[in-house]
Amino acid sequence: MNQDNFDQNYELKYPTFTKEMVKDYTILLPTMLPIHFRLFEKALISSGYKTRLLTNCSDNIKQIGLRYVHNDTCYPALLVIGQFIDALDNMSEDERHKTALLITQTGGGCRASNYIYLLRKALVKANYNYVPVISLNATKGLERDRGFKLTLPLVLKLAAAMTYGDMLMYMRNKVISYEINKGDSDKLVTKWVELIGDEFLKNKGTSFKLLKKHIEQIAKDFDDIKINNIVKPKVGIVGEIYIKYSSLGNNDLEKFLIKEGAEVMVPGLYGFLFYCLYNTLYDRKLYKVSKLKVFLFKRVIKLLERRENAMIEAIKKTKYTPMNKFDKTKDYSYGVLSHRTKMGEGWLLTAEMVELVEEGYKNVVCAQPFGCLPNHICGKGVMKKIKNIYKDANIVAIDYDPSATRVNQENRIKLMLAMSRETLDKEVKH
Repeated sequence: MNQDNFDQNYELKYPTFTKEMVKDYTILLPTMLPIHFRLFEKALISSGYKTRLLTNCSDNIKQIGLRYVHNDTCYPALLVIGQFIDALDNMSEDERHKTALLITQTGGGCRASNYIYLLRKALVKANYNYVPVISLNATKGLERDRGFKLTLPLVLKLAAAMTYGDMLMYMRNKVISYEINKGDSDKLVTKWVELIGDEFLKNKGTSFKLLKKHIEQIAKDFDDIKINNIVKPKVGIVGEIYIKYSSLGNNDLEKFLIKEGAEVMVPGLYGFLFYCLYNTLYDRKLYKVSKLKVFLFKRVIKLLERRENAMIEAIKKTKYTPMNKFDKTKDYSYGVLSHRTKMGEGWLLTAEMVELVEEGYKNVVCAQPFGCLPNHICGKGVMKKIKNIYKDANIVAIDYDPSATRVNQENRIKLMLAMSRETLDKEVKH
């Protein structure tokens, strides 16, 4: 396709993922949540799709993204597009003609809604305009591909994968900074991801009975890991969803904090899904959303709450404190930010910051793409108010973009940790 007529014609002619492509095409998945996405990959494979989770996370990804995306565009889009293009660059011509790209689409009001358009534009510029892009979304009116269907069995597998992912991530975060035998936590994660992935391939692992059994065993396995009793600074990570979770996006933030001697907590993916569901209930009051849609979303919330309760009850049987129910989490934003503020991560970002401080993670890193308006308002914009309420809250906002250097980011975090250690020393002396 000629680049000159791209703006006029491309949206009408971009390639779609058809039923005929399912058998022969490999679908590439971008990286974000390492535990969850490995399980999502298995769920898709078990549903008949050939998939490959990308692991190319070199520093070169950013430079590739800058070739095809304007540097003022949302940093996560730049990285995801750079990762896709890099993967295509390293394929043979035959492989590229049998490859499709999958990307999520929320349909929200921030720049993330433009990711697919930006990706397609980048593919044209890179001369890969024949590569189909699949939109994974559950929003009415957004695009659909005939070859990719969110069937009920696939949705149940993805929901189970998210539950297992949140459970494994939470327990790993609780244990890894204190384990005596380094690597025990990661070995357990690998063991369970492989076990559950194999069950998905056999069309098992999604029933509530088996899910509950696995969750209880996961909790017990992590509880059995030998740990020390060293007192460490507790640090929570919040922010824009991609930058919060992706090591590519946040320059291995979690690994850096652990190396610096901190215990790290990252809120689970359940919170973001609950947040999206509750926003629809709030829309009923503000925008007259259909009663049927509200009814269905309430049923989904109940189903998720049952699985959330299973995680909490399993962790209660260990020496570790479980996560809160989201029904409690959502109320933490009251008095700080209205639930009507729901662009991007919206009020969830504020609620998670307050919750972390309340739960003892008084040091909070708010990781956000530079120029991310929802995060600057709902994250950076409420920090002063949170600090006025919680005098011992130690919150730092870290911007991530193509021009930001890892050294400057890490130095600001080191300063936050130094202040935290001073506070811990004073508490120990008293």
